[in-house]
Amino acid sequence: MAAGEVRDGVSLTNLDQALFDGAAASKRDLVDYLDRMRDRILPVLRDRPLSVIRVLRGQAPFMQKNLPRYTPPWVRSVQVWAESSQREISYALADDRRTLLWFANQRAVEYHPTLVCTGDWAHPTHLVMDLDPPAGEQTFGQVVGAALLVRRALAEAGLAGVVKTSGAKGVHIFVPLAGQPSLEEVAAATRALAARAERIEPALATTAFIREDRGGKVFLDSTRAGGATVVAAYSPRARPGTPVSFPVRWDDLDRVHPRDFTVATAPDLIGDGDPWAEQMPEPQALPEDLVAEGRTIPVARVQAMHEGKRRARARRAEG
Repeated sequence: MAAGEVRDGVSLTNLDQALFDGAAASKRDLVDYLDRMRDRILPVLRDRPLSVIRVLRGQAPFMQKNLPRYTPPWVRSVQVWAESSQREISYALADDRRTLLWFANQRAVEYHPTLVCTGDWAHPTHLVMDLDPPAGEQTFGQVVGAALLVRRALAEAGLAGVVKTSGAKGVHIFVPLAGQPSLEEVAAATRALAARAERIEPALATTAFIREDRGGKVFLDSTRAGGATVVAAYSPRARPGTPVSFPVRWDDLDRVHPRDFTVATAPDLIGDGDPWAEQMPEPQALPEDLVAEGRTIPVARVQAMHEGKRRARARRAEG
């Protein structure tokens, strides 16, 4: 079998190399998966600044935001000022098959687009809740239970969302937005939804940002707003077995496990369909009372930072 080939003008090399230790997949498997799934993946990447996680041979996985100098001129990009590093970042826009193949050849395993599109940085297109399980192997059932709490909180607010596995051990819940709400409004609404879901069953779910405060509960992460990224639907993950982030119907959520969906199994499971697009509801306006409630809830990261400093002072005072 040839170790290289050309597709859509992109030279693909070292295709028979293992993707990474424990991947149970080769670089060819990654390329073939992304190429076969391109009509589902590209719509969720298009016009969104893209970060990728690459896995080079003999190196730990790393996130790449800034495009390297050797990037082909036909790869579209957008310049974004990064306050944290005080510099301009050149993000890729993965809008076509050729760009996706080039990334695959760069051993880009994971694809993390922003929640905003180019040209409209002030208005997220989706509200997203990220559910993280507590430590341990037998916790996905807890995640399912917590996801159903979020679904109930959404329904009580007059909203509907879709769910997908994260490709790791959790799930992501997406709500498409209408009316161009601001970053601040979306962030506030997400905090309120997390708090409402937590109140339904506080023994199962928590909004505690500090890990040691979660007490073995599922973390309802409400911080995926603004310039945050979320792994794309159908994106592979750089984890054992090379799982993928996969759409699941709400009624099927308690009958699946994230390990069910990999680069080897996912394409045949969906056939010619696109469950992420098919299950996505119409865009919805955020209720005013939800946003107002969220504005009364402290931002989790800021609150955690202040609490961390307070605890550090207390430890120093105790000697």
